[in-house]
Amino acid sequence: MARLRQEADPAEAGLDPQVLGRLDRHFARLVDEGRLPGFLVSVARDGRVTHLTTHGLRDIAAGLPVEPDTLWRIYSMTKPVTAVAALLLVEEGRLSLDDPVAGHLPVFAEPRVYVSGSGADVRTRPADGPILVKHLMTHTSGLTFGFYHTHPVDALYRAAGLESSVPPGADLAETIEVYASLPLQFEPGTQWNYSVASNVLGRIIEVVSGQPLDVFCAERIFGPLGMTDAGFHVTDEQAPRLSEMYGEKEGGGIAPFPGLPLRGGRPRFLSGSGGMVASAHDYHRFMELLRRRGELDGVRLLAPQSVDLMTRNQLPGGADLRAFGSRPAHDEPGNDGVGFGLNVSVVIDPSRTQVPSAPGAYGWSGVATTTFWVDPGRDLTVQFMTQVRPRSSHTVFKDLKRLVHEAVVR
Repeated sequence: MARLRQEADPAEAGLDPQVLGRLDRHFARLVDEGRLPGFLVSVARDGRVTHLTTHGLRDIAAGLPVEPDTLWRIYSMTKPVTAVAALLLVEEGRLSLDDPVAGHLPVFAEPRVYVSGSGADVRTRPADGPILVKHLMTHTSGLTFGFYHTHPVDALYRAAGLESSVPPGADLAETIEVYASLPLQFEPGTQWNYSVASNVLGRIIEVVSGQPLDVFCAERIFGPLGMTDAGFHVTDEQAPRLSEMYGEKEGGGIAPFPGLPLRGGRPRFLSGSGGMVASAHDYHRFMELLRRRGELDGVRLLAPQSVDLMTRNQLPGGADLRAFGSRPAHDEPGNDGVGFGLNVSVVIDPSRTQVPSAPGAYGWSGVATTTFWVDPGRDLTVQFMTQVRPRSSHTVFKDLKRLVHEAVVR
């Protein structure tokens, strides 16, 4: 176990302490109003934590406070970790971004694309080309999520038992077979749709490496980086530090909500899309690996060029997410001026974003209102942890980005 600690004075690091105090008070007010149970926020400059605040409770019923070593379900903040795992194999020559997925997972050998209709009357056609590994990492594969209610293919996912992305009781290999049996929403590589693609990528990592996803990540990422609590389940020793999960109630307030099951031993389903638990110390280490372009404390996991590729816009035609009619995923502040790399969003035009931002800043969020970003131009890393699944749009991420950017004075 390792705790995140403040390491530097914010003023000396070019951050305004008064604005950071305003940031803390803003989110403390959300706790006092019953909209968040508690939170942790950290801001680091040049690799040193210059602002660290915990407030409120990790378990309301038990009265347990949020502490620096609290453990969090990070959900989709797992995806960038899965991308790094895949890039490790790419650098070793065991995987290529241009590999057809079917070369590793034969169940995807004959993908079909949605044409028209719904339910039993859906019409499909053979895809013009294969799904490639890079399509999985950029969410341009044509896969989707069952909990969307915007396309007939979404309904097919729900009918196949994929409301929560995994059939009850299935492991990763079994789940991938169900994905492969369903049509794609569009021709691979032509559009963007946030989807179960990272679960498919996780299975490819298992097949190529010959190791379960959790073992590969532990040996190749968590161990070398000193991410001492990160994983896909919590031990009996860790369990008391795990934050409870809450959801917004209709009409306001929060109440206990079923969260990602992490207790009770190793899960059967290892989700590269959203299965991880981590502490703030763990994710700070991961962010710093990216900010430092693949190296941390003398340990190099990736070449700088690999991190540059991961954090560069990869969308067709260099477009932003808005060009594909994409709604914000996990209530991201907006898609105007924001592109997508390999499992991270990337700011490509700050003048068009809905919140203050910097060119080249990248990151991602989780459905339980967790988020992170790295601003390489300012040597800045930021993370926010809580455990609330919102019912509708909220301003947590917008307010966080606005206040952090206001705090940067040099």
